[in-house]
Amino acid sequence: MKLPSADWTERRGLAALIAALDGKARFVGGAVRDTLLGIAVKDVDIATPLLPEDVIERLASVSIKVVPTGIDHGTVTAVLPDGPVEITTLRRDVSTDGRRATIAFSDDWQEDAARRDFTINALSADPATMEIHDYFGGLEDLKQRRIRFIGSAAERIAEDHLRIMRYFRFLARFGLHDLDADAFQACVDAAQKLERLSRERVADELLKLLATDDPRFAVGKMLEGRIFEHIIAETDKLASPILDRLVRREQVHGIPPGAIRRLVALLPKAAEQAETIAKSLKLSKKQQRALGERLPAQPEGMTQPAAILFRGENDIRALAYRTGIDAARDIALLFADDDALTDLLARLKGWQPPVFPMSGGDLIERGLKPGPIVARTLASIEQAWIDNGFPDKKWLAEYVDGLDFSPQT
Repeated sequence: MKLPSADWTERRGLAALIAALDGKARFVGGAVRDTLLGIAVKDVDIATPLLPEDVIERLASVSIKVVPTGIDHGTVTAVLPDGPVEITTLRRDVSTDGRRATIAFSDDWQEDAARRDFTINALSADPATMEIHDYFGGLEDLKQRRIRFIGSAAERIAEDHLRIMRYFRFLARFGLHDLDADAFQACVDAAQKLERLSRERVADELLKLLATDDPRFAVGKMLEGRIFEHIIAETDKLASPILDRLVRREQVHGIPPGAIRRLVALLPKAAEQAETIAKSLKLSKKQQRALGERLPAQPEGMTQPAAILFRGENDIRALAYRTGIDAARDIALLFADDDALTDLLARLKGWQPPVFPMSGGDLIERGLKPGPIVARTLASIEQAWIDNGFPDKKWLAEYVDGLDFSPQT
């Protein structure tokens, strides 16, 4: 079988790179897999039996810039006009401990392919003929949309514990709900070993899983196998149905997947717990802030869904003014009643939060004495402006003119 023609094979500089390697190269990994699936290819990876130093010398001879991005593990990156290409020397594992591997270079293509996690990732293609090399039945697995470890699932996971997360991510992205019983049990049995990995690596895989088009089946199996117990401190007791409802709403309203939005679906609906979990996952400050915007603290005496949806405001646009359009939309998707959701999303479509057209200086010019009272008064005026639907400057001026600034304390 040959790899179908694809735009990425015509990238500028790629032919010169292949020629410099003198036939000692193959396309590997995602570029081959995704082309066969008809998916747009982002990253191009090449494997070669040539040593990294030889690769660098050959590419330099044809004026291709090379960066030694992972030279200790045999990887260099060629900088081409249409994007970087990673070139990795064939390898074999000398030893592994579940987090990292000690490798030795090899000239055996099958030995290198055997290091990969799933059969569909072990495919390679000859750039000259586009003939596909398949040592482990990856083509048939790809046809059946079946995610299968190469050899023993338990052994592959023992080599790299993060493969547990990758299994469920690939199940969500490429699988057809055809769960391999042995693979699932191996993931369940080894789940505790996820605790040994850096939280950043685990969180990265989790967010990639949640960003797939439809992660519900894979996440459901992780919940069933109690794998999340070794990733985050606690999940919502109704995580699976909440996620199911969220994804269905996204699909109905044509809203792209959002990893943070879906993470909120899984977490307890309490700001303090969610904040603790976000920190434990070592999420970025931006991600932590986005999570907090979607899970505000609950005002006293207000039911949780109402508190989250409106935060005491009287309109979804008021919420969007405080949190931003994306956060307000996500809050509606997560917590609004079914009969209200369409109208709420319609209220946000095409609307941009206005800029509050008043400053503390304006109040001082009107006679308010400088000091803390300026900020308090300005906040009160802004809230009135929000409550009245963001009226124009004329309304605002008339409202302020009607205020009594005395006594000032």
